Amino acid sequence: MASRHSQGESTLLVQMRRREFIVLLGGAVVAWPSGTRAQQAAPVRRIGVLQPQRESDREAQSWIGAFRQRLKTLGWVEGQNVQIVLRWYAGDLARLHSDAADLVRLKPDVIFCMSTPTVSALQQVTKTIPIVFVNANNPVGFGFVASIARPGGNITGFVAFEPAMGGKWLEVLREVAPSVERVGLIYNPKTHTGQYFQSIETAARFLSVKLVRIAFGDATTLERRINEFARESSGGLVVMPDASTRVNRNMIVRLAAQHRLPALYTYRLFISAGGLAYYGTNTTAQFQKAAEYVNRILHGEKPADLPVQAPTEFELVINLNTAKRIELDLSPSLLQRADEIIE
Repeated sequence: MASRHSQGESTLLVQMRRREFIVLLGGAVVAWPSGTRAQQAAPVRRIGVLQPQRESDREAQSWIGAFRQRLKTLGWVEGQNVQIVLRWYAGDLARLHSDAADLVRLKPDVIFCMSTPTVSALQQVTKTIPIVFVNANNPVGFGFVASIARPGGNITGFVAFEPAMGGKWLEVLREVAPSVERVGLIYNPKTHTGQYFQSIETAARFLSVKLVRIAFGDATTLERRINEFARESSGGLVVMPDASTRVNRNMIVRLAAQHRLPALYTYRLFISAGGLAYYGTNTTAQFQKAAEYVNRILHGEKPADLPVQAPTEFELVINLNTAKRIELDLSPSLLQRADEIIE
């Protein structure tokens, strides 16, 4: 009897231990997927964006919209796997530097920005965070990159114009208004690269045009200098690519119309404000291409290995309403050549 009792106890003990093992095994099976999910959950990436316009600027908002949309098509969805932190410094250089430092303190995975002064401010506060720019011209001359093909550092992006474009702007203005003999070049010395002046001066000698530099530092000076320039006849304007001219575009367009000054603009947004003629690159397309570079960096590529790209296509847009307002007759051949005519 004792032997049978001992055997029964042994069998019961084995069964109990087997049940304990199954329970523990079942618990492990439940725990493993939870741990796997934790390992597979990708961190939310952060993109800092620093822009020179006012936040209320509809054109700039449309560019940012194109940037966001391209990121979305590449798999980056805000609120899910990416966070975009925006800063708008509205042409205020003091605010630019504080916003640049603020973005860097947030330690984003990459920063996207626009204009030469913006890149310069960011370069002063970080040498490690990847930076992708648009419309920051002469990046080699300003020391942003070692070369166009091999940037070599933490900065790369897309230039809007090369230095020779300056002469082309003057040629297009003369096509638009052949009677122009004096051309005012509008720019802010603190925010303009200055790389176009040589080609403009060369073209001016060929076209027998007198150049007048309309340099300004604030809106009051800008208005006064345009008014002074308009006192003499046969004048026209080339509004240089510059963060400060963009911010003051409504005033520039208004004064050009008031004084009946034919003006050539280097950014399309001036046409949206009522400007006469635009010759330049498609900024929306550049923002979309910048999103592609941001995507590549978020996937592990280095800015040092991503070449700076220059545009290969340019567009001519004519505002026929503005031409009529300033009593300017445009040649049929020019209108035929325009990529777009606003009526």
